[in-house]
Amino acid sequence: MFLRLVADSFSRRPRHKLLTGAALALGMAVATAAISVSLDVGDRLAREFRSLGANLVVTPKADSLPLEIGGVDYRPVNAGAYLPESDLPKLRTIFWRNNIVAFAPVLELTASIFTAPDSTTHSSEAANVRLIGTWAGLPMYSSDGTTFTTGIDRTNPWFQVQGRWFAPDAGTLKRVNVFPPDLPPGASAGHTFVPVPDECVVGANLAKRLSLRTGDHIYTADRSTAEMQNYFGRPNLPCTVTGILSAGAAEDDAVLMPLASAQRLARAKVGEYRKLYVSVLTKPEDDFGRRDPKTLAPADYDRWYCTPYISSIALQISQVLPGADVRVIRRVADGEGAILTRVRTLLWLVTFASLLAAALAVGASSAASVIERRTEIGLMKALGAGSGTVGFLLVAEQLLLALLGGGLGYSLGILLARLVGQKIFGAAPEFSFLVLAVIIGLAAVVTLLGSAIPLRRASRYEPAPILRGE
Repeated sequence: MFLRLVADSFSRRPRHKLLTGAALALGMAVATAAISVSLDVGDRLAREFRSLGANLVVTPKADSLPLEIGGVDYRPVNAGAYLPESDLPKLRTIFWRNNIVAFAPVLELTASIFTAPDSTTHSSEAANVRLIGTWAGLPMYSSDGTTFTTGIDRTNPWFQVQGRWFAPDAGTLKRVNVFPPDLPPGASAGHTFVPVPDECVVGANLAKRLSLRTGDHIYTADRSTAEMQNYFGRPNLPCTVTGILSAGAAEDDAVLMPLASAQRLARAKVGEYRKLYVSVLTKPEDDFGRRDPKTLAPADYDRWYCTPYISSIALQISQVLPGADVRVIRRVADGEGAILTRVRTLLWLVTFASLLAAALAVGASSAASVIERRTEIGLMKALGAGSGTVGFLLVAEQLLLALLGGGLGYSLGILLARLVGQKIFGAAPEFSFLVLAVIIGLAAVVTLLGSAIPLRRASRYEPAPILRGE
């Protein structure tokens, strides 16, 4: 009987129910889209922000020690400590290792650039050229069998190369297996090492000054050609230009080459680097994230350590790289956090506005429906139905309406969320049972809150005045 009364209410007043359901569905659709995008926007924007470059820089801790007298820094310009390249695989062992998008060690020096192998003099345009040794597309193999590819092309994705980046193993010795008939007489099968030709990428401005193109050769000489002759047996080292770099920054006037090649030119710095740029996915720092971890209680410290704040990831990196000073590039990290916070705030405001509009629409429709059903309510009470029974019947009708409107609103909201996500972030949010449950719950809450006053008024109706037509 109860279900028959509920169904009869829907069949006899389809227009009111349809308008209420439509208002509820539209409100839930906007809420679904906003919540879905808000839950997904953090990861999407964080990955988009990684196109801004690294947000952590690692330098030797000795470089952070001041040497000033009277406000004057007396450290030599070329002075500085170095960090071992062999420690870098440890970055893949920290707690938030999967949040590390890429990292690139850097070793810089100045060199003279020649366009002919027998040149011993150079023009002013090719003297004291900035030479950057780094990684590009370098695969790192983890103990779990996965491969992590990293390098400056990942930390600085806005770098545009006409041609290609230098090979990861350029300038190194490559192991080659040797089998008959290539073996000399009397030798057994084995292996040998052959040198891989040096390759480099030249900045667009420097390439224009020296009229360089992809496939050309340049010759680098660190310090004097005489020292190069004594150390390497030749006045300069050859390098094949594999690409022309357009970075829109100082790198347009530099030469980028494999880290091993720069280390060989620096001679005393084999296996070492000067700086490390790290690009990581982070959560914007709140007041808790900005607290000094040394002042936190053990439980709070564990919570801080296990949250991907930029500062907690920096601490974990410093723990696996002995002698390193890890600093946050605040201009990048703070900008990311501010933008993400504003976008999320806007989405939550849109969600609140849609829920408020849906509640007002449901309230107006419920009030009109209760007024129309005064005679029906009075008759039920005259036949013995109590206020609780009448209220339960009306609440059941509203909850059924909330279920139908919430389900329809979620379906429309997912389509809207996919449209917004695809247009703005290039990827649509996925279906989520959690969001569906939240939307159904919100629809029920909005419906009950919107119709609370009309339902309360209906439960207080007295049957006698209503049946007398008063």
